[in-house]
Amino acid sequence: MKLVFATQNQNKLREIKKLLPPNIDLVSLNEIGCTESIPETAETLQGNAKLKSDYVYQKYKLPCFADDSGLVVDSLNGEPGVYSARYAGKENDAQANMDKLLKSLETKKDRSASFKTVIALNLNGETQFFKGSVQGKITHTKKGIQGFGYDPIFLPNGYTETFAELPIETKNEIGHRGKAFSKLITYLQSNHVTI
Repeated sequence: MKLVFATQNQNKLREIKKLLPPNIDLVSLNEIGCTESIPETAETLQGNAKLKSDYVYQKYKLPCFADDSGLVVDSLNGEPGVYSARYAGKENDAQANMDKLLKSLETKKDRSASFKTVIALNLNGETQFFKGSVQGKITHTKKGIQGFGYDPIFLPNGYTETFAELPIETKNEIGHRGKAFSKLITYLQSNHVTI
């Protein structure tokens, strides 16, 4: 079963490959010759995920899934949300994004937050959505070197280590992307999808 993951993010690709059953051959955008940046112009995570999976299916006629994730901070009215990757500017700069977020929270007592992921799976032109989320809070300082994005400042509920300090297996088990991807795999297996 060959399936395209519509991402240029090698960290995401590595994370998801650890969750795959052996019968699924995960293919990256680079492997199908897609090097262009797919626009993410929707106002929601679900909309962006669908834009990316539709783009690949329409252009390459291959089964594809795409995800969009966002960090939702309660005391900042849901920011950065759908704009998480470019919170500090047009470029996806994880350090700048974290610095901006920590500065925005300097005067806030409530540091509760959640990570959310929506996966859009496009099979034969039809789309299915799978969602995952994890609750936690934003730390005062960056901790850890694993992971990517906001992982060094996100402390999941029930843990004393940030996503950037936890082993990737633990992050996949409790994290937003892992939960959504697990639903995707269950869907493919329970519907006996062969690609």
